[in-house]
Parts: sequence; C-alpha cells; structure tokens
Amino acid sequence: MLDVSVSRRQPGFALDASFRVDGPGVVALFGRSGCGKTTLVNVIAGLLPPDSGSVRLGGETLDDVSAGFHLPPERRRIGYVFQDARLFPHRDVEGNLRYGLERAPQQAGAIAFDEVVALLGLAPLLGRRPGQLSGGERQRVAIGRALLAQPRLLLLDEPLASLDATRRDDVLPYLERLHEHYAIPMVYVSHQFDEVMRLATHLVLMDAGRVTASGTLAEVSLHPALRSIVGPEAVGAVLEGEVVGRDEEAGFARLRVGAGTLRILSDEPIGRRLRVQLLARDLILALEEPTGISVRNALPATVVTIAADDRHADLVHLDIGGPRVIARVTQAATRQLGLRSGLPVSVLVKSVSIRGQRHS
Repeated sequence: MLDVSVSRRQPGFALDASFRVDGPGVVALFGRSGCGKTTLVNVIAGLLPPDSGSVRLGGETLDDVSAGFHLPPERRRIGYVFQDARLFPHRDVEGNLRYGLERAPQQAGAIAFDEVVALLGLAPLLGRRPGQLSGGERQRVAIGRALLAQPRLLLLDEPLASLDATRRDDVLPYLERLHEHYAIPMVYVSHQFDEVMRLATHLVLMDAGRVTASGTLAEVSLHPALRSIVGPEAVGAVLEGEVVGRDEEAGFARLRVGAGTLRILSDEPIGRRLRVQLLARDLILALEEPTGISVRNALPATVVTIAADDRHADLVHLDIGGPRVIARVTQAATRQLGLRSGLPVSVLVKSVSIRGQRHS
C-alpha cells in the first residue's frame, strides 16, 4: 500500500497531490513536463520534505508533518533510478551492482546478484566501465543496482527520457520483465503514454501540481483529463484479455475481451494475457453486425453515455460486457443511428494496437 497526501510550496510552483494504491503494481505518474511529477517522487523518496500531509508505505509512516515526523531517505529502503544513470565512473558494472548489495539490509529471501544479472541481461557487461556502455545499458545497470539494495519501493523518474526510440524499445522489455518477476511496487514517471500503456497497472494523472485523476489504467484511459494531455487522436480504451485461440496460417490470435473476441496479429500462445488499446477513431458503430465487409472484428456492446467531443463529433461510451470502450462518431451519425443510452450495437474494430503483455 502506498498512500500519499502532501503539499509543498517552492518558488514558482505549488504541489498539492494525493493518491492511494493498494497492493503491488506499477503506478505511473503521467502528465506534461513541469506538472510536478519529479517533485512528487522526490517527496516520496524523502529528498524533499512536504510542507503538510503524510506519506505511508506498507502501513509504515514515512512522513507526517502534523506529528513532526520525517524519516530520512537513507532509512526508507526506497530504490531510485534517475533520468541519468548516475553510475560510479571508477567502478565497472559489477562494482556498481555490488554497491547496491553493500547498502542492503541483511534479510531472508533477498534479491540475489546472479538473479538480477540474468534478469537484466548484464552478464556480458560486468567487466565494463560506465563510459563503455550505451545509454540503455547504463539504465539497466542503474535498475539492477537499485534492485540489489533490496528496496520495498522502486522509483523510476523518466528512466528512458534520455534514450532514442531504438534504445527505449531495447529497455522496455526488461522493465516489463521486472514487473512480472518481482512483487516490488514501482512508481514510474513518464510523459510518454506508450510507456505508460506497456507498464502501468495504476495511472495517476497530474496537471499544475495536482492529481486530476487516479485509478486503474483501464479506468483512467477513459477519463477526460487524459484526453486533454495526450490529444484527441490518442483517445481510446486500454483493455486486457486472454488469448483463447489461434489461426496459425494467418498469424492471428483470438483475444477474449469482455463478451466478445478480437482477432489480432500476434504470435502469443493460448492462455497468454495481452494488453491492447482500441482507439476511438478506429471504432465503427453499427445497429446490426454487418456482412460483406473487410472488417473482421465485431464486438457486441451497449451504449452507456454520449458526450460531445467538439462541434462535429460525439464520444460514445460503450459497455462490451464489463470493460468499456469509446467510439468517436459524427453528430450526424449519432442522429441518423438514433444512438442513445441502453441501445445495443455492434462495435467494428478496424485495427488493434498491442501495447504490451501480461503473463497469466
């Protein structure tokens, strides 16, 4: 459990943020540059004391201003991975990793050196100095060092921000593996929504120092506050489903989501859980399931609400058997189809973008 409710004033900026997450997972702090994400992470780490409020982790109080209590950062057992790796240049990779072990408390069930090296693919790098590493390799070493300090919470402040697209794609699978392998809760700071979709289980949106929305990724993916950050073209529901069948000849997997099934291009095996995003612009609504068209995906749905998106479009929220999705249609189409709350429709999916995976 991570329970944060803090405020802090500093020149030109005010932080007043609250959120709570129960259980392990990846909490993504998401928002535009300058919205307060790093300030909030530094408060959680103990590097910046709050002016008021409290921070609690796993039932233990880290900050309580009303009680005059502030636990020093070195006693919090929080691992911190910065935008720049901050490795010791005079130590090789193994030496940097073992520095994390040197700082770790002695405990049963500790994360082992060899385990971290294998998980992050660091074995070929152990004898190299930081100056001989790529940016992505340095970040993997920094993550490994933080893990070997045996943290009970891992903070990652835009760890991929300094990497180009290729290096980011190299490191993201290791971060996914990290989440799947360990039950250590993580707070991941980013202003790249594709990273959030691949990694997060819980999403906290921030704007001007305040939390504007907080909840599961599926819940917040439908929130208007997200649309104001990522723009209308990126609006869409993030869903998780299970691969229930395969068409090997065509290279398709059949993914169960809600009450329907999607055919997606994927080589994942039956039983694997995948995360997909259905963009509002890629969904078509029909009063009956059509025939004789190229679109192969049709999901049964019920209209929940309709909200105006701009002068010419509506955002139609739809229940597909538990999960919800959004379709953007013209207001003329809303009138012609007679769309209203409670109306059963078919949702035709033109394309599905796979944004990550979760193992069952």
